[in-house]
Amino acid sequence: MKTFSLLLLLLSFQIINAETDSTQTEKEQLKWELINKLGVDLSEVTFVNWSAGGSNSISALTNAVSTLKYTQNLLKWNSFARLRYGVNKQENQKLRKTEDEFELASSLGYRKDTLTNWYYSSRFNFKTQLTNGYSYPDRDNEISKLMAPGYLFVGGGVEYGKNLEEFAFYFSPLTFKATFVLDEMLSNAGAFGVNPAVYDDEGNIIEAGERMRTEMGVLISNYYEAQVYENISLIHNLSLYSDYLNNFGNVDVDWEVVFDFKVNDYVKATLGSHLKYDDDVKTFTETEEGEQEEHGSKVQWKQLLGVGVVFDF
Repeated sequence: MKTFSLLLLLLSFQIINAETDSTQTEKEQLKWELINKLGVDLSEVTFVNWSAGGSNSISALTNAVSTLKYTQNLLKWNSFARLRYGVNKQENQKLRKTEDEFELASSLGYRKDTLTNWYYSSRFNFKTQLTNGYSYPDRDNEISKLMAPGYLFVGGGVEYGKNLEEFAFYFSPLTFKATFVLDEMLSNAGAFGVNPAVYDDEGNIIEAGERMRTEMGVLISNYYEAQVYENISLIHNLSLYSDYLNNFGNVDVDWEVVFDFKVNDYVKATLGSHLKYDDDVKTFTETEEGEQEEHGSKVQWKQLLGVGVVFDF
């Protein structure tokens, strides 16, 4: 009887232990992770009796990112929201905007087993800005506004990566792109690729400009994050898109490379490069008669160097 009781007790312990292991395994497979980052970069220059001359200035750039990740067995869901806003104030000049971007993105991936690194994926991405943009020093004519433009990408395809947070290659043969220009003046001018307004001989609008341009094309993107040295990290993000219906083979490029130099847990320096090309975004110059003359699309490039503080919470 004692032997039977001992065996029963041992069996009960094994069942409880197995249930505990199973619960731990489920917790490992089911995981929510929320990461928030807030960074502020500052730069300042002051001159006092400087023989070479110069203008006092101060700049600030705020970068806020909130990332939500969900993992369960063979399923991965990553989403993030990002806000970047920067201003510059020089002596004897009004405040100028240097950065303005609001982005929402979400990707859902599923793989058939734990051995493969290929995922069936779908993606959503939305970008716009918050405040009016100007071609300084002209502050009377806006060249961009909130939702003018606004960009929306929705598509599905395949994605490869052993660790998608560090390396991911995404190919979507079918991606929908919408360009929003929700401003009457800009849409009538045909800004950002929408069809412009139609006028009669007296300059009256017969047909208003379009508020949205739609495309369907192929999207290829690559994300790479690496620790170059102990305190230097690299982030590479490349996106290539081509529309099937309009000038297929003419590729829109969005390529960003950022180096982060970590001083300590709170202080860092950032060196970044952002290159863009969109055939639908035309450039204009003002003629002697005061009219706008179109010069076609050009490569857009922005370089960033800043030192600031960053908080994780």
